[in-house]
Amino acid sequence: MVFNIVLEKAEEGGYNVTVPALDGCFTQGDTEEEVVENAIEAIQCYMEGLEKINEMYTKPGTKIKEVIVTI
Repeated sequence: MVFNIVLEKAEEGGYNVTVPALDGCFTQGDTEEEVVENAIEAIQCYMEGLEKINEMYTKPGTKIKEVIVTI
């Protein structure tokens, strides 16, 4: 799969990266090379998480319910 990543220079140095196609998927690094490697790892972890959620929904006999938590 191909993903676009957005690199932005961080005020404290290094880079922040977001993955627009994957809500909440972001990372950071000191150099462009490091941040690209970190972005690849973050995307892989994100996709693995989606796979686990799909397994929960498709497991026979499993019920999924939403709950509201007030903090």
